[in-house]
Amino acid sequence: MEVNPPKQEHLLALKVMRLTKPTLFTNIPVTCEEKDLPGDLFNQLMRDDPSTVNGAEILMLGEMLTLPQNFGNIFLGETFSSYISVHNDSNQVVKDILVKADLQTSSQRLNLSASNAAVAELKPDCCIDDVIHHEVKEIGTHILVCAVSYTTQGGEKMYFRKFFKFQVLKPLDVKTKFYNAESDLSSVTDEVFLEAQIQNITTSPMFMEKVSLEPSIMYNVTELNSVNKAGECVSTFGSRAYLQPMDTRQYLYCLKPKKEFAEKAGIIKGVTVIGKLDIVWKTNLGERGRLQTSQLQRMAPGYGDVRLSLEAIPDTVNLEEPFHITCKITNCSSERTMDLVLEMCNTSSIHWCGISGRQLGKLHPSSSLCLALTLLSSVQGLQSVSGLRLTDTFLKRTYEYDDIAQVCVVSSAVNVET
Repeated sequence: MEVNPPKQEHLLALKVMRLTKPTLFTNIPVTCEEKDLPGDLFNQLMRDDPSTVNGAEILMLGEMLTLPQNFGNIFLGETFSSYISVHNDSNQVVKDILVKADLQTSSQRLNLSASNAAVAELKPDCCIDDVIHHEVKEIGTHILVCAVSYTTQGGEKMYFRKFFKFQVLKPLDVKTKFYNAESDLSSVTDEVFLEAQIQNITTSPMFMEKVSLEPSIMYNVTELNSVNKAGECVSTFGSRAYLQPMDTRQYLYCLKPKKEFAEKAGIIKGVTVIGKLDIVWKTNLGERGRLQTSQLQRMAPGYGDVRLSLEAIPDTVNLEEPFHITCKITNCSSERTMDLVLEMCNTSSIHWCGISGRQLGKLHPSSSLCLALTLLSSVQGLQSVSGLRLTDTFLKRTYEYDDIAQVCVVSSAVNVET
């Protein structure tokens, strides 16, 4: 969209054109069978058309390239390139020509001109050309401001400018999830798994050239997006790394603390900054784009005074048939002994078997105990194990544990393989 001030007679003309990759020329093939009235006329016309592919005339894509017919879409992470030309339309020589190009965003104004030096003179029917480049790092409204100042033969100083407004759109939707690996209390080498969901929200396919995770200084990263086949690493997404419009792809990474930090339990437990994603893609005829996320942060695992973890649980169980799980209860305090009472609260689908309110006895600092529990489910499907309560009788404090794990419940008619 071009917004210009009222016109004024000037000796110079300013032209601005966005530079993008060309596109393949497309045509609409019109054909018919030989027994139809036109006979072979349509087919012969397509064979004579220079824009069609020889031997494949009915394809819509041709052998020619076409220049962009409109401004098109600009996406975050792409490089905005523009050609600026100032032409002397008059029959007199103008002097001290200065061309300035600025890009106004919602937060800043950037000077994109290659040179701020004035051109001494410009003869009739001559022009000054410049090409500007800018890597787009903000979404929203952008305004390209092109200003031209010059001096006429009579010594009059002239000035005019033009405004070109365009929108920068978001090309990708990136969502992340963190999973903290379970470990013993004595272990300080807890792994962190990052799942990155990347969705193409443009209207054209993308070639995903690179999706990598740059970890923070405390972690080493391992990509889990390839498999080893016959000694060769093969991408889990196949040989074609294209992402169609509105398609989503999930990338997985494993982060492990470096050795020098792994020995410092307090530091690792409090780390929230993991790293940032670096995404590189290509679109039409190799048009390149790149995005880097801000520093990804996770919620540092906080277990409180008492930590409850699962040591064993079946993946699949029968409906309304008891099954067993093994829990591990750890006193995370380094100073205080606890006297614990276990309560089991039923939910709408999970029912505990056994005595609720049983005494577990004293649990000394940094020590653990394993507990075997029995329960059953009255509802089929993926059910969440919830409803455990631990009460410290010394402090009269209750710790609630819900969504401890999930188990798949099937009909008893289905044979469950352990």
